[in-house]
Amino acid sequence: MKSKHFLTLLDIPKEDIKKLIHRAIELKKMTKENIVYTPLQNKTIALLFDKSSTRTRVSFEVGMTHFGGNTLFLSPRDTQLGRGEPIEDTAKVISSMVDCVVIRTHDHEDVVKFSSKSSVPVINGLTDLVHPCQLLADVMTYVEINGDIKGKKVAWIGDANNMCNSYINASKQFDFELSIATPEKYIPSLYKDDKNIVLTHDPLEAAKDADLIVTDVWASMGQEDEEDERKKIFKSLQVNKNVINVANKNAIFMHCLPAHRGEEVTSEVLDSKSSVVWQEAENRLHAQKALLEYLLVKNI
Repeated sequence: MKSKHFLTLLDIPKEDIKKLIHRAIELKKMTKENIVYTPLQNKTIALLFDKSSTRTRVSFEVGMTHFGGNTLFLSPRDTQLGRGEPIEDTAKVISSMVDCVVIRTHDHEDVVKFSSKSSVPVINGLTDLVHPCQLLADVMTYVEINGDIKGKKVAWIGDANNMCNSYINASKQFDFELSIATPEKYIPSLYKDDKNIVLTHDPLEAAKDADLIVTDVWASMGQEDEEDERKKIFKSLQVNKNVINVANKNAIFMHCLPAHRGEEVTSEVLDSKSSVVWQEAENRLHAQKALLEYLLVKNI
């Protein structure tokens, strides 16, 4: 049975999410071949963003344009949420007028509350807990380049943030091994002593024989006042040539961007042949088109 909402990767059944990845690759091919496919004509999605965005906003807006639909962007200044209207009340009103809502905010519970009263599908465009849309693009990118990610080793190196949590969920959905290297006392909130997940503080241990190496900025949105302290704490977890060299020969590097060159990753790695960050960024468009199709088009 199809999921109504996409708040985490676990909301879509395993078999469906794997098909969604392959559908994203098909949709990308269609786009490159200029094949017109407009299944969402006369449909409108609302982008309710409380956090700034480049890739998430652009990919959803362009994706809806490709599909023949419309997009309505709403910042906190544009809605009554900024003036204290209960989230549940806003959900009832907005969902009565649009066909889907994408929310990008801080507190994951706000997305849960909104979806509980929404009459249309709700997509998590990012919260402090998880960033599931990014993982669709990441897995799509890996599959494009190296085939099935099942049974492969993925190394997460850096902060135990929403991206790290999303990789924990992805390891369950796509059946890959996950090795997480974070500083002491930085334990991912979704880590539950899973048998396919290893925690370490050593980036070289995490990256050893890895097929995919991933990192993210050390200070996420809302943590700017911690930036200087975090640079000191995370310094030993930089993804550099030494880290890449212990991975498998054909290992690839990903980063959800924007990257802070010289901090969590060196320019040498970011601009290397191992890096697929630009392909990964573009794939946000195609992965999210597949997600919109899955949620809004019947018989898909």
